Amino acid sequence: MDLGIKGKRALVCASSKGLGLGCAEALAEAGVALVMNARGAEALEEAAARLRETYGVEVTTVAADVSTAEGQAAVIAAAGEIDILVNNAGGPPPGMWHDWDRDDFIAALDANMLAPIALIKAFVPKMMERGWGRVVNITSQSVRAPIAVLGLSNSARTGLTGYVAGTSRQVAGKGVTINNLLPGIHATDRADSLDSAVVKARGITLEEAREERQKGIPAGRYGTREEFGAACAFLCSQHAGFIVGQNLLLDGGATNITM
Repeated sequence: MDLGIKGKRALVCASSKGLGLGCAEALAEAGVALVMNARGAEALEEAAARLRETYGVEVTTVAADVSTAEGQAAVIAAAGEIDILVNNAGGPPPGMWHDWDRDDFIAALDANMLAPIALIKAFVPKMMERGWGRVVNITSQSVRAPIAVLGLSNSARTGLTGYVAGTSRQVAGKGVTINNLLPGIHATDRADSLDSAVVKARGITLEEAREERQKGIPAGRYGTREEFGAACAFLCSQHAGFIVGQNLLLDGGATNITM
């Protein structure tokens, strides 16, 4: 399928690896010029060089922490005018409800709610002026069904979801769509971190932790960054203009809900 976005320009946050990289790869394959962001410069430059060589698209890099005002300013300046915004940031650390204090919640809100909102406010007005734009926020399956040990993520990402629910309906008439992708467990560093926490807490092997988690996924496996990226690229395409303010689960059926 021709996604109809060749020649567009996209900012993909936290895209040096994991789900963000999957989104950047899929957009590059569709002929989209990229602005790639991550905190670590070395991994970012390696990923950008590979995408330039593989897909022949222009790739601009900006190493910055978008959870900070300084990082946001750097990313906004480097990106210039964009047609597509993919918001993404690593999740807060797991724990229990009594482990977290105010500073922990502020850090989670800065990374997983306030930073995406700041970038939406920075880029969407120009998209509206041009009459076309796409925003995709990578959140989590936990906004549909909370995960107890991810209380910081539950809170911050659900706040972003509420903001998007209202905002998306205010901008859709100008040709701009805002939607959320809700990943379950994918084969990324985040999954390794969560599985390692189970290993430490329960004294089992990493292989046992993964096998146990996979049993709770009807698809019987972890997702891949490639299939996640393909879903992101579709939401960014010309075919997704009537999808507004939605929350698409990519969890292999793990979230046991009807709607």
